[in-house]
Amino acid sequence: MKMRRLLGAASALVLAMGATQAMAKEVSIGYVDGWSDSVATTFVAAQVIKEKLGYDVKLMPVATGIMWQGVATGKLDAMLSAWLPVTHGEYWNKNKDSVVDYGPNFKDAKIGLIVPDYVKAVSLADLKTDDSFKKKIVGIDAGSGVMLKTDQAIKDYDLTGYKLQASSGAAMTAELGRAYAKQQSIAVTGWVPHWMFAKWKLRFLEDPKGVYGAAETVNSIGSKELATKAPEVATFLKKFSWQSKDEIGEVMLAIQEGAKPEAAAKDWVAKHPERVAEWTAK
Repeated sequence: MKMRRLLGAASALVLAMGATQAMAKEVSIGYVDGWSDSVATTFVAAQVIKEKLGYDVKLMPVATGIMWQGVATGKLDAMLSAWLPVTHGEYWNKNKDSVVDYGPNFKDAKIGLIVPDYVKAVSLADLKTDDSFKKKIVGIDAGSGVMLKTDQAIKDYDLTGYKLQASSGAAMTAELGRAYAKQQSIAVTGWVPHWMFAKWKLRFLEDPKGVYGAAETVNSIGSKELATKAPEVATFLKKFSWQSKDEIGEVMLAIQEGAKPEAAAKDWVAKHPERVAEWTAK
């Protein structure tokens, strides 16, 4: 009877140790559900972490401020959606002593006015004399950063008579798609990375006055505890980076066209073993 008790206790200890190890092999990552780049980047990274590093990954859709706070307090292990140094500058200044910056996962993030590649206008200044745009700029949500900058651009480039039309991200891309199909001139507020660059041939209008600011990076940020809790994940985050807007655009477009984020990420990882190897090589 005593031996049974000892064996039972030993078995319980082994099971408890196994459960603890299983718990230790999980990481949580926050992302912003409404941002196509945040979804694409986070789900691809999660797929690699699960497949190649053997961790369970808990993905948490949250608001931007909560995402930063979650990583700073250790309630989240990481996020891959920090726009620096400007867009999330306030969050960084507030939390920088409580987080670890693992570097950029996208190196040429920017906002500005976007046009189809077939239009003649090259610079924002060209809008002043190009009547084909009918003095209209198609925007997104009123009050967003790119909309505020566009109001400023209309003043700074003396685009008298131009109207900035507020709408939504979905309405903006729908209007862009209709104009593109008819090869009509259209200028929209936008940013990279975004799936529309994978769907259509687009470019930013040059901004010689620098109204929209310089390019930013999208960085991977971890909690202070991540390197100890999951060293392989921390090492991966240092290496994980998209090569171009087209690479991440492939995933964003698949999701935009109806694929579930997890399925789109799994498909991309399966199709690009050489890129995954670059991120996970010891």
